Amino acid sequence: MEEEIINRVSNSQLTTFDLEELYTSGERVLFDVKPLLFQELVLKEKDFRDFVKSHDWSQYQNKYVAITCSADAVVPTWAYMLLSTSLQPVASQVVFGTLQDLENILFKQALDKVDWEKFTKAKVVIKGCSKVNVPVSAYVEATNKLRPIASSIMFGEPCSTVPIFKKKLS
Repeated sequence: MEEEIINRVSNSQLTTFDLEELYTSGERVLFDVKPLLFQELVLKEKDFRDFVKSHDWSQYQNKYVAITCSADAVVPTWAYMLLSTSLQPVASQVVFGTLQDLENILFKQALDKVDWEKFTKAKVVIKGCSKVNVPVSAYVEATNKLRPIASSIMFGEPCSTVPIFKKKLS
């Protein structure tokens, strides 16, 4: 007599939270100020303003742009602000920092829109594998949001989890 195989994972009361579902699709672009500097050291205001006026900003249409300077130079704050005023009307979003900073910000914004109440008293597995690069900051933020309300938090896949947090019974 064969025993019936029971899928305990599908019958469990675990709630999976997949951060991959919060990924904001769209092209990411790094705008580096370095090539606009004189000898990669100094920003000349007139040359910079001329560049901003003549540059084709339409190439950033609907893209997510991170503005940075990879040179070890002092770039005045107003320069980044000026770039932002040209990028903002065409880009989906403009941030200061690296592409990693941009990704952190996009995930933070998506996490801020989640209805966290649906995880009240839930046993939550924050899914570990994804097809997109989910930043560690998103896992930390999700944990911060879930800890006050979930009964437990685990990391991984429902079939193989690492315990992160469990509420103590009162």
